[in-house]
Amino acid sequence: MSNEKATGKTKEELLAIRRKMKKRKPSFLRQEWWCKKTLDRNWRKPRGIHSKQREHEVARGALPRVGYGSPAAVRGLNRMGYREVLVRNTKDMEKLNRKDDMAVIAGTVGKRKRFAIMEFAVKNNIKVANKK
Repeated sequence: MSNEKATGKTKEELLAIRRKMKKRKPSFLRQEWWCKKTLDRNWRKPRGIHSKQREHEVARGALPRVGYGSPAAVRGLNRMGYREVLVRNTKDMEKLNRKDDMAVIAGTVGKRKRFAIMEFAVKNNIKVANKK
């Protein structure tokens, strides 16, 4: 890992830092989601000219900022530190890097092909996230 030399920390240490940061990160909620039934809780950037949240008024909810991001070396990795790759057949499995990748079998794959993919994974020592 090239970033390990730059930061001086291993992947496990960076994953621990990411877990700690995620606990402190607030949940970013849409402005006045509680006010109207039609508004969902999912985040939308406040754009109104009189918007108190946009102007960073106290107790109006946090806005996403750069400081809430996880370390670049572990961004996009799952909890165990692997990059999840969607797989539909054994050809896709051949492209995986055993050390860094974890296969996720697509939901549209049938039983017979899923069995073939699992056999290939066991034979080649590839991790699979959704083994049923």
